[in-house]
Amino acid sequence: MSITQLPIEDFLQLSRSNLLLDVRSPGEFAHAHIPHAVSLPLFTDAERKAVGTAYKQESKQHAVKLGLKYFGPNMVQMVETVEGLMGGVKDGSINTVLVHCWRGGMRSAGVAWLLDLYGFKVHTLVGGYKAYRNWVLEQFDKAYNIQVLGGLTGCGKTGLLHQIKKAGERIIDLEGLANHKGSAFGGLDGGIQPTGEMFENRLASELFDASADGAAIWLENESQRIGQINMPSSFFRNIRMKPVLFLDIPFEERLNHIVGEYGKHQKEALINTIVRIKKRLGGLETKHAINYLLEDNVEECFRILLAYYDKWYMKNTLDKENPEQQVTTIHLEKVDTVANAKKILEYARR
Repeated sequence: MSITQLPIEDFLQLSRSNLLLDVRSPGEFAHAHIPHAVSLPLFTDAERKAVGTAYKQESKQHAVKLGLKYFGPNMVQMVETVEGLMGGVKDGSINTVLVHCWRGGMRSAGVAWLLDLYGFKVHTLVGGYKAYRNWVLEQFDKAYNIQVLGGLTGCGKTGLLHQIKKAGERIIDLEGLANHKGSAFGGLDGGIQPTGEMFENRLASELFDASADGAAIWLENESQRIGQINMPSSFFRNIRMKPVLFLDIPFEERLNHIVGEYGKHQKEALINTIVRIKKRLGGLETKHAINYLLEDNVEECFRILLAYYDKWYMKNTLDKENPEQQVTTIHLEKVDTVANAKKILEYARR
């Protein structure tokens, strides 16, 4: 058998239906990785550091010997781990695995040699994860067929996106990829956001899959910053050039929706979030909002906050630098994802 080196797009295409192994250290993998990869570290973080130091301060040969010292005792365990991931290896069968490290160097070569020797069909990535990151950044400069879904806070846009997906359309849930709902209150559910690099990897993967047939990709109209994550600037500019379907739903309907969505959270968490936007909300409105919350009048508290977010959205989310941006308003009576998705798709398919 032989080990095949593949360029990035061939590697990613083959990885859709085969096991993809990332043999970088646990810390490297935790920071960011190819979305569907499985971590199979050749070295621990400490071992990787020691090998790297030996390479820089002594010689390649010394680093290789040190690496083999770490690698040798773990060979059987690594093979058995891959067998387990593959569901067991049958006699005479060939199981395809894909392997990459940071640059496509010694780490992936060592693991590939071991798995090839054992009987797996092995493919490695030319240029390693570094080549993948270059590919990721290239995705954000491409032109996409994007349909932007806009609307003031409380319109239920994320729910609408997923209802549109059920109807067979392509979507990308930017807030889902960032694990944050976008506003200052978007992190109240306690989810940990990915690193900016991991967000980019997820987004590039979604774009690659969603754009395969040229069909429209539905996105929610976001600001560039989602929690602690910044969208890639080139992709964000691309979104801002696209037409927007703007959902117009009455204030009271949207208020009822956000009270139901956010009113379930603990008072302390809500107050802390209100305090964080005090500078923009204003001292008096902040005081009133907190007092209403302390009096268990959640609706009046959120009435103040929703009025604030309406002003913020109109100022910051619709592109004032692109006066030619096409914005089409669709008037809807309620926050009803099923009914509203039907109306939106009927309009879009005219």
